[in-house]
Amino acid sequence: MGLGMKDTTHNVQPADAQARRAVKPVICYPTQALPRPTLEHYQALRPGLKRIDTVTIAPRSASTWHVPAGHFCRLVCIEGPQVGDLNLFNAHNLQERLYTGKTRALNGTHVSTGDQLFSNFPYLRPMATLTHDTLGWYGFDAFGGAVHDVIGTRCDPYTHNLLSGGHYHHCCHSNLTRALAEATGLSFEEAEAHVHDVLNVFMCTGFTRDTGQYFMKASPVRPGDYLEFFAEIDLLGCMSACPGGDCSSEHSSDNVACYPMQVEVYAPEQLPEGWQAPPVNGYDRTHGR
Repeated sequence: MGLGMKDTTHNVQPADAQARRAVKPVICYPTQALPRPTLEHYQALRPGLKRIDTVTIAPRSASTWHVPAGHFCRLVCIEGPQVGDLNLFNAHNLQERLYTGKTRALNGTHVSTGDQLFSNFPYLRPMATLTHDTLGWYGFDAFGGAVHDVIGTRCDPYTHNLLSGGHYHHCCHSNLTRALAEATGLSFEEAEAHVHDVLNVFMCTGFTRDTGQYFMKASPVRPGDYLEFFAEIDLLGCMSACPGGDCSSEHSSDNVACYPMQVEVYAPEQLPEGWQAPPVNGYDRTHGR
């Protein structure tokens, strides 16, 4: 067998294989024309922020909270290195939710200060803007790892069952499902349909260079670190304190140390200069009819 599970034993390289590999890549979505906020206007408000809500997320569990448009939210490490799996929704319409695939395509595999988190089709607009990241110094390490990825989906009981045959009920997918059901009054089955691919807060991840496999390693997060964002629309947040703890060895079990996480919502003294909530995407949705 060749790379990972891929069977390359029957492949025959053409004579120009190296020339084909040598073709230079191009960026799929050049973002020079992408409307971006003036980050300085957001950050100018940070010294005057007033905390108006605090939510503590228990280990191997999840919680929800609201962030009104024009407010700031911090996701905080408080006791020990801990990864969080974040879902974001339009607080008035659960059909509009974080779209990590397009967020990744427009920002990169990992996000930090200045990046925006985009919602799904047909809305496709910024839901939140990242305004401060105490782990912004980390960058990409020698293994290709970085923090705050939008590439992993979330640990879930279905993959766990597929790989091990077990029934573990505190994967992030299940935690998010329970918390969303409790917050909205939906049944577990209804709530589960809204749970989506996550922003892996504080998680250190990448792809192996030889097989292209998704990897994780010990998060560099420490107590006092936080990721902060500005709500571009009214948001319902839902985050799980991952059962993998700092994700240095495994997840989907009760075998590793896990810690609580804290969510803090802040009101600014005023709105950012020139700020307006982004409208839903302007595409006319005729699809060529």
